[in-house]
Amino acid sequence: MTTQHTPLHYWRGRLIPEELQLGWAPFYNLGFLLFLFMPALFDYQGKTEMYWVGMPPGILWPTLATIAVFLPLYFRAHWGGGRSPIAYTLAIAALGFLLLPVNPFANTYVIYAVAFVAQIGHRLASRLLWVAAILLAFLLEIVLVRFPIFIFALTTIIAVAVFFGNHFYGENARKRAELKLSHDEVRRLAALAERERIGRDLHDLLGHTLSLVALKSELAGKLFERDPAAARREIDDVTRVARDALTQVRRAVSGIRAAGLASELASARLLLESDGIAFQYEFGDVALPAEVETACALVVREAITNIQRHARAANAEVKLESENGQAILSISDDGRGNAIVPGNGLSGMRERVEALAGSLRIDSKSGVGTRIEVRLPLPSPREIAAPPLATPPLAAQ
Repeated sequence: MTTQHTPLHYWRGRLIPEELQLGWAPFYNLGFLLFLFMPALFDYQGKTEMYWVGMPPGILWPTLATIAVFLPLYFRAHWGGGRSPIAYTLAIAALGFLLLPVNPFANTYVIYAVAFVAQIGHRLASRLLWVAAILLAFLLEIVLVRFPIFIFALTTIIAVAVFFGNHFYGENARKRAELKLSHDEVRRLAALAERERIGRDLHDLLGHTLSLVALKSELAGKLFERDPAAARREIDDVTRVARDALTQVRRAVSGIRAAGLASELASARLLLESDGIAFQYEFGDVALPAEVETACALVVREAITNIQRHARAANAEVKLESENGQAILSISDDGRGNAIVPGNGLSGMRERVEALAGSLRIDSKSGVGTRIEVRLPLPSPREIAAPPLATPPLAAQ
């Protein structure tokens, strides 16, 4: 999707690290601070006159003071590394303990503190110990100030629910990051293997050919004055060998195209199956020119990424076949449908396909799934000399 850079996005990036990919959620979460002003809804000591929204100054000003301290701690906690999350978490909890004697809704700070515990360390057991310690301290203060025990019970239920929500969100984010690294590593290894293959093929092709060209050229030079006809025959042989070598090099390089699409499919299998989505592909005997193969690889990459992120599918399939002088690539899934996200990816697919006089069609119905079909014209057999598409690595059927 298109990223918009506005002043609001700039300041969001200054307050919350962009690498956390939290968007505006941390700012929405500040809305829970409104609970600190709930005492405005209650009558204090029989007084019905309105102070500030019905809130006595003895509660209002301490509450505003703690908010002024809380906001810097809140934003810094998102940047914390090492011991910093612990320090910020305890400081936020301390605000709740300090405010509780005058404002029973200071438990809001305790819930914020428990939410940040999900950023401490990497082991669930250690995080749960911190949660238990904060809630135990809160219970002790509840008893000391003689507040109803249901405040502690309600706070515990909400805090534990928020903690596990943040914990599992963090774990999923970590797994997505590891998956992206694996995804990129597959592509890198596929590219490295392809470069090595090309190097071997070119060495095998050109090593012998260049030796033959050098030998015949040297022989033609020696025969030039003594036997011009024989020298001409040798020069003709050099020309023929060079042209054959050029044809062979073109065929060898055309294999890059197959490997490019093959690596995308291998990467797609890793991406989808690690997310619990079954992936299948089916290829006909199709020889693709370079620009067509590149367009197909781009479409596969964008479509598979869209399936993984938005489709909620159980199965996905890629088919490539030729019909009436056209390459037909289809990518389908059985997800929720209506899952195509407009943006640079979709625009890039369509522009690349239309630049090759092809067409791209998307069928996406709610509850049925999504099917993307690309049709690209193929040159005649005399215009292209490329082997059929190779079987993708890591994708044996």
